[in-house]
Amino acid sequence: MAKRIFVVDDEKCIANSLVTILRNSGYEATAFYNAQSALEQVESFSPELVISDVLTPGMNGVEMAILIRERHPTCKVLLFSGQAATAEFLEGFRRRGYDFEVLVKPVHPNELLARAKNVA
Repeated sequence: MAKRIFVVDDEKCIANSLVTILRNSGYEATAFYNAQSALEQVESFSPELVISDVLTPGMNGVEMAILIRERHPTCKVLLFSGQAATAEFLEGFRRRGYDFEVLVKPVHPNELLARAKNVA
């Protein structure tokens, strides 16, 4: 059975590209364009891995990741960001005890697949 992965990014071309890469490598991947939509589907589809942009409109990726971990402790979370400013943003969450793996945008397909394999 293919591992289920949710990809969350408000940039549709990025989310769709990552989903295509993952599907072509045998994963069952689904794109979401905001954190709330992904959260609504977590209960029904129980992904093994959520890959999310850190900065998303409405609820950010870290807040979503915290809620997912509370509801599904076995679900892994991998965040990604293309903005240097997110380092300070993430540090604030680390000080509160929330530490997540982070990929830097643009994500090379080989790195994405290696991390998905190791995390999921």
